[in-house]
Amino acid sequence: MQSGSVETNTNVGLVRQILTLSLAPRENGTLCSNETALCEFSEMWYGVFLWAVVSSLVIHLPAGLLALFTLRHHKYGRFMPVSILLMSIIGPVFGGSLTSAAIAGVYRAAGKGMISLEALILGVGQSFCVLVISFLRILATL
Repeated sequence: MQSGSVETNTNVGLVRQILTLSLAPRENGTLCSNETALCEFSEMWYGVFLWAVVSSLVIHLPAGLLALFTLRHHKYGRFMPVSILLMSIIGPVFGGSLTSAAIAGVYRAAGKGMISLEALILGVGQSFCVLVISFLRILATL
């Protein structure tokens, strides 16, 4: 009988640990621990997506301006900044929206709320990964 009660206490302790990590909805049915957390799928998706777009613009805008300044006298090179600036919008709109939705879906399926700092880190992290892959030329080896 002793082993059965120890096993039951272990199961209750495990459930209590999972509930304190906010991996499951609380008893009152809300997922948010505070009012500033992003709890709905659309809020999480929009937060991560917005930071991905802003950080992409911060990376690509100086590169486009530098290319415009250095290639202004070139016959065909003066059009390169246009493609750089287009990629600062097109990349996050298509790729960033999908990965942001995947991140928000994982958070929503886990029943966790997302704080704004997490959205910032995940959005900027997406742009940083694109920057690293661009400089490492991993895609050219495929």
